[in-house]
Amino acid sequence: MATTTISSGLAAPAARRGLWLILRQVPARVAVNALGLLVLALFLLPLAYVLATAFKLDSQVSTPGAPLWPAAPATFTFQGQGYPLYDVPTGTGTRRLALVNPFREDSDVVDPAHPELGVFNVKGRWRTWQPIFQFAPNLTNFLDAWKEINFPRLFSNSLLLSGISTIGTLIACILVAYGFTRFQVPGKNILFIILISTIVLPPQATIIPLYILFAKLGWTGTWLPLLVPAFFANAYDVFLLRQYFMSIPRELDEAAMLDGADPLRILISVIIPQALPAITAVTIFHFFFVWNQYFEPLVYLIGHTKLYPVSVGIGAFVTTYSTYPGRSAAMAVLAMALPAVMFFLAQRQFMQGIVVTGVDK
Repeated sequence: MATTTISSGLAAPAARRGLWLILRQVPARVAVNALGLLVLALFLLPLAYVLATAFKLDSQVSTPGAPLWPAAPATFTFQGQGYPLYDVPTGTGTRRLALVNPFREDSDVVDPAHPELGVFNVKGRWRTWQPIFQFAPNLTNFLDAWKEINFPRLFSNSLLLSGISTIGTLIACILVAYGFTRFQVPGKNILFIILISTIVLPPQATIIPLYILFAKLGWTGTWLPLLVPAFFANAYDVFLLRQYFMSIPRELDEAAMLDGADPLRILISVIIPQALPAITAVTIFHFFFVWNQYFEPLVYLIGHTKLYPVSVGIGAFVTTYSTYPGRSAAMAVLAMALPAVMFFLAQRQFMQGIVVTGVDK
């Protein structure tokens, strides 16, 4: 009995200390979560604005006092005709009235709550009244943008460019990363450092000599300057794949060699199946990069509008944003649709590849 009493007496303070530690951690966790939500909100704010503007009429964007969400002026039907609603300050308080005949110093209105009273006059300038809006998204901007810039052609051009370039990058980068990981080559580390150092080289520094080279080859005005370099690998994707390949045990290679597999068979049957998360990450990264690429297509395809991808086509359309903000935003939403769907479908593999290549190594 004494032992039971002592154990119970010790357990109670320990439980209180544990509860106190948990309670002390609550404010810190709440603060961290609140900060994360704030950063997320700030990051998504431009996207939310573009989405809202895409469903707005251009008249709403230029209307003072209009809400941030897609809306249209609320109306009240009186004698078969619709009239806009306003919150009107009167001697008896603010009333919601329908404006029938606007004048400068007074206006004719009708009360929606009592339409049987008919039209009556209210003193005051109607332009100072608060208009009433109702949630009313519309698809007019998407239809106009689709027709005006021939979006199906731009979309197919971007899809072909991104797809072919991604295939070439995967083939080249997998082979190069496999060579750096599994083959003993003299000066391999120095070569890898030189390759990685090209990441800091801005594309603007090489665009002029590359343009001269492609012009002499007669490739300007075609997709060749955008596709051929993809089949010669790039440092960023090679680095990601190399880091993942290094995490694959060499014992698997040795087991395959005992079964008579050559290096190419080991790559296809052993390395690639084990590296699908990293390959998925590289695929999404490069596909998004080419899909959003603007500078190089603009330089090499200038004047050849039938070959323009979405990025260049939307760039020419967005210059009219001040005149047609809704159509410009709708075009941006259409351009983001495919990458967003791809990331949503492959997010698990993508995150797994990023964690292994970027954190564990």
